[in-house]
Amino acid sequence: MAAHGILRLRAENPGPLTLSGTNTWVVGRSPAYVVDPGPLIDSHSERLLAAIDARGGLGGVVLTHDHADHAEAVEALLELRPAPLAAGRGEANVMLAEATGFGPFQALSLPGHAPDHFALIYERVCFTGDAVLGEGSVFIAPDRGALAGYLAGLHSLRERDLDVLCPGHGPAIWEPRAKLEEYIAHRLERERRLLAALAAGRRSTDELLDAAWSDVPAELRPVAAVSLLAHLDKLEHEHRLPADVERPAW
Repeated sequence: MAAHGILRLRAENPGPLTLSGTNTWVVGRSPAYVVDPGPLIDSHSERLLAAIDARGGLGGVVLTHDHADHAEAVEALLELRPAPLAAGRGEANVMLAEATGFGPFQALSLPGHAPDHFALIYERVCFTGDAVLGEGSVFIAPDRGALAGYLAGLHSLRERDLDVLCPGHGPAIWEPRAKLEEYIAHRLERERRLLAALAAGRRSTDELLDAAWSDVPAELRPVAAVSLLAHLDKLEHEHRLPADVERPAW
């Protein structure tokens, strides 16, 4: 990433949802910008402050979304290194919307994982937050229009001429178009399997998960049930959902 002037700092917060840990990205110099300061862990905060100072100070902080593992350290960081904050919701100096510019970034709406989720374009680099990962799979929340918006965002990203994707978890992705095509195909395959299960008369949450999310480990099955709900919402909006389908709790 050195050729792009980007530094990756991985927080020591591994887990079923954070995978190998949450990535914080430090971009540019004099000043530097921070994408997703991460969780409030002393060792991570210390490394981040050292990186900011080594790069000539902080020009601003931008969030891909406000989940705690990405945003918890914002307040503490800005108390020590005051700078403007850009985010999709909450208290921010700049409220992100489609095509909003902030420092060297341009925002691209990419809902699905969270309603306030944005991808951030920097030259030929895209910071994808939890919309596209370098490892593991993405959790889609059942917010209104989430899955349709997510797929539209992936298609939009696929059409851009990018060198690399910098995800919220896992390593950088050096074949962006191939990864984005893989993600689109993955979601459409989930939908195909779900529709086949519905056509076969399956209606319960367990039956639908067995049919379309059979590859998910047992400990992540409750998370898969939430993504199932997002798929059901999309099918309902498209008038393709039978009326008697059981909906997972959310």
